[in-house]
Amino acid sequence: MSNKLYSTDYGKYYLGKCEETIQELKLKEKVQLILTSPPFPLNNKKQYGNLNGEEYLTWFTGLAELFSSVLAPNGSIVIEMGNAWEKNRPVQSLLHLNSLLSFVNNEKAGLRLCQEFICYNPARLPSPAQWVTINRIRAIDSFTHIWWMSNSDYPKADNRRVLRPYSKKMKKLLESGKFNSGKRPSEHVISEKGFLTDNHGSISHNVLELEQIDEDRELRLPYSMFSISNTKSNDFFTKTCKEKGIVPHPARMPLELASFFIEFLTDEGDLVLDPFGGSNTTGFCAEKLKRQWISIEANMDYGKQSIIRFKEPSLNSSIKMGAFEL
Repeated sequence: MSNKLYSTDYGKYYLGKCEETIQELKLKEKVQLILTSPPFPLNNKKQYGNLNGEEYLTWFTGLAELFSSVLAPNGSIVIEMGNAWEKNRPVQSLLHLNSLLSFVNNEKAGLRLCQEFICYNPARLPSPAQWVTINRIRAIDSFTHIWWMSNSDYPKADNRRVLRPYSKKMKKLLESGKFNSGKRPSEHVISEKGFLTDNHGSISHNVLELEQIDEDRELRLPYSMFSISNTKSNDFFTKTCKEKGIVPHPARMPLELASFFIEFLTDEGDLVLDPFGGSNTTGFCAEKLKRQWISIEANMDYGKQSIIRFKEPSLNSSIKMGAFEL
């Protein structure tokens, strides 16, 4: 491909519009997971190229058929999308929700919604600033929606790969071997040994906390998210961008979020696709987890800065430049 910016041990990063590049790559039924955070449907256009209004809705809905066509028969699509607000009004827009609904309801795509997730991130800047910090009539928007979709009722998935560490209370219960069994007010009947099997961790929730909501409660990230958090704590990418005077992509997907779904929905060697690659969080996490990956991005500047991720010493990944020399 003439628009390949670079490749690594496991992946390739292309410059161009995702619609055209996906068609050129001939990926039909080869992708196990599409993991992406598309440009948000904002009322004011930003540098990373979002559309707005009905134009956005039409464009986004049309992507469903294209994305579905490249999925493996048991593949998944995971889309992160934040909230949108009406221009100059303290009112949430319905555009992002209508876009997601229209995407999954596109009859030509044959998709279904497997589950909705919420990603809570207290580190997000107070927004929308006008109504939160100036007029002070709204609360901080601190979460994004994540929709997990598939072309199958039973896509590849295993929640045992994204277990959370047991709570202190559960660890004590396993040590004691005793449990208050019997009938609950909910009319569920708990057997004597129903909670005494050590499954090496508890099943993850569909609310993903990047930091704990309750500071007095222990944060129990899934093991996959915890391992990537160790990378984030050192944040080679952000520090290097700062040193070089580079302004990072303004809407980066959290590393923990990407690693969670890659672990949950793929095996080593599977192909992960990000049609809106940006600074390439998806490719970076896929590389660390030994998955094949392809990322596509229309903005050359974001493509250039994404190379920094693969220079992180702990990754030990080789980079080969493509047709575009930097």
